[in-house]
Amino acid sequence: MQDVLGWRKLFGILGPSTNTVVQPEFEDMRPAGVTNHYSRVFTPNAQAIDNESFMKATHVISEGVIDAIDSVMTCDPHYLVMGMSAVTFYGGLKGAAEFEKQVTDRSGGVGVSVGSTSTAEALRAYGNIKSIAFLSPYFPAANEQVRQYFTEAGFEVKGDIPLQRPSWTAIAQTPIESMFETLKQLDNSDVDALVQVGTNLPMAALAAMAEPIFGKPVIAINTATYWHALRSNGITDKIDGFGSLLQDH
Repeated sequence: MQDVLGWRKLFGILGPSTNTVVQPEFEDMRPAGVTNHYSRVFTPNAQAIDNESFMKATHVISEGVIDAIDSVMTCDPHYLVMGMSAVTFYGGLKGAAEFEKQVTDRSGGVGVSVGSTSTAEALRAYGNIKSIAFLSPYFPAANEQVRQYFTEAGFEVKGDIPLQRPSWTAIAQTPIESMFETLKQLDNSDVDALVQVGTNLPMAALAAMAEPIFGKPVIAINTATYWHALRSNGITDKIDGFGSLLQDH
């Protein structure tokens, strides 16, 4: 018997309890017959005021993932989608693989899309992207981890900007104008694509709007992660409003 509303797939979404962006953005990308079931990772609203406190706070989120997996698995999802990104970059390719294995093992073998892998696969889907620049709401220490991951994944990182937002909830309060100005600072003729990481940064719609302005792919991590989840499950629907990735690939 199929789920009446989720007759194609049930997605279990895992994200920090402080995150107010992943849930609505994933819902806006959801095609008919796919349903999203959000499981919140308990996350104190840490005041990330420097490198050390930011890194420590992200590890606290990681420690809560297991409980969130156990909770969402009670609805028998077909697939898991990670709505948190920082820890999926830590430790480069090896660290990302270990994190994915931890999630898959705990879920009893259910597949998962995570931000790091999804974004790298999204970049490869274009076929001609060699260099990137990225922005994040993180602090510099976390950006170093993101840079390491993308470098190991085969991309040349031409630049990065950490917005250093002062708390988890403040990430979702980042003005659209600030994010757009940051994209402008990162862009130049040597950059094949612009990338945004940090799932609580509300950039899915902005990235789509920015692509024709910059004349190149602008990839928001929530778009990349949901795209990866759909395509990994054989769902090839073209979704309007979220840029070339979901429309053309």
